[in-house]
Amino acid sequence: MNFTGEELPTGFIGRSPRIVQIREQIAKLGFSRTPVLIQGESGSGKEVAARALYNANPRGLFVPIDCGSLVGPLMESELFGHARNAFTGAGEAKKGLIEQANGGTAFFDEIGDLPLDLQVKLLRVLQEREYRPVGSLQRFRVDIRIVAATHRNLERDVAAGRFREDLFHRLNVIRLTLPPLRERKADIPLLIDRILANTEKRYVLTNEALEAMLRYDWPGNVRELKNCLDRMIALNSGPLLHFTDLPTNVVQNVRMPQLAEASAVAGAGNRTLGTTAPAPANGVIPLQELEKRAIVHALRQTNGDRTTAASLLGIGRTTLYRKLKEYRIAG
Repeated sequence: MNFTGEELPTGFIGRSPRIVQIREQIAKLGFSRTPVLIQGESGSGKEVAARALYNANPRGLFVPIDCGSLVGPLMESELFGHARNAFTGAGEAKKGLIEQANGGTAFFDEIGDLPLDLQVKLLRVLQEREYRPVGSLQRFRVDIRIVAATHRNLERDVAAGRFREDLFHRLNVIRLTLPPLRERKADIPLLIDRILANTEKRYVLTNEALEAMLRYDWPGNVRELKNCLDRMIALNSGPLLHFTDLPTNVVQNVRMPQLAEASAVAGAGNRTLGTTAPAPANGVIPLQELEKRAIVHALRQTNGDRTTAASLLGIGRTTLYRKLKEYRIAG
């Protein structure tokens, strides 16, 4: 089965070489029952990859298992089920997640968070293809494909004793490593188009906003990108989404280099004119002063053209006018 950008969920849209390679790997692995370990940063699309593997040959159910939530005294019961009267309150037998996935795919999300005692029991499922519910003397056969995902370095966890080496080798038969969004920035416009196409209204990014998003490294990856666009849409009636609608961290990622450059240029200009401002005692120039210098520099570069200066600064004309008044700049 071949995957195209249109058929895949948001996280796998793209034409970058690594995304194309992952799609090809998924197409080849989809019909296999071999365990797959998916590694990638938070928000990079690990569950998207797991579901794509399942959708290539959708046998049985796809059962996601959040390993971080398997805590407390009932975690074994949640995973393997329990027999009737196995413990106080267990009036009826209960199916666990492993049994629900029988014949299909069990997706262990953040497998590195699985407690060591449950790692032992999962290892038996992989080795013997069987499990035993809590409070039962009977073992049950199971036919599942196990796909595991983690953002952690499992080799390091094995060395530190936080993850069983034998389980790691059982899971690490085939590994898919998902690239972070900062390593495939050419895919960002395609991702943005898909996300905006799924909104009720028609929204379009201004060039300034898109340029800022392309400069940002997106530590939260595709999830952060989507959250950013959701925020912009919530705060703007559209159709244009502006640079000033971006979250503060994205805006500052663009402005800080601009402010630093403007500060250096303004400082050089002051020295030429013999009017160098005294340096602060702590060596740190306040942001307001940097912003003022950036505005002055932009107005000089544009010969006083406020519209062009606002564009260079990545702000709207109204914002520029307000700041000119605030800083008492004659421009």
